[in-house]
Amino acid sequence: METPVKYMCILVFVVSMTIAGFNGVDGTSNYYGPCGKHDIEKEAQKLAPCTYAAKYFRAPVSERCCTIMEKKLNNPSCLCAILQSRTAYNAGVRPEVAVTIPKRCNIAVRPVGHKCGGTSCIIFIAAVFIIILL
Repeated sequence: METPVKYMCILVFVVSMTIAGFNGVDGTSNYYGPCGKHDIEKEAQKLAPCTYAAKYFRAPVSERCCTIMEKKLNNPSCLCAILQSRTAYNAGVRPEVAVTIPKRCNIAVRPVGHKCGGTSCIIFIAAVFIIILL
């Protein structure tokens, strides 16, 4: 009696794994996060040339910062995570100011309306409205 139960459990396991495989379940696809395999804190450090401009609305934005920001805009979710990172917070970056950098750099393609997760979502939406009004 115990042997059929064992085989039934193995059969259910194999069928479940087969179904998961056919449906494209991949354990690593969402494991890394919004910046892929890149560490968010290290990505935040790459935006160091933008720190001053991300603290003050009227601060000049360096050409180096604009170049880096244009690359980061290819993945708005990653940029959002960077703006909410511990590194950015410790540097004094204000996300509501940082989201104005693409406009101040005259970058044509900007992710207007992209929402950051968590409690910063409201701040990000408010910043988008400020960008539109400027």
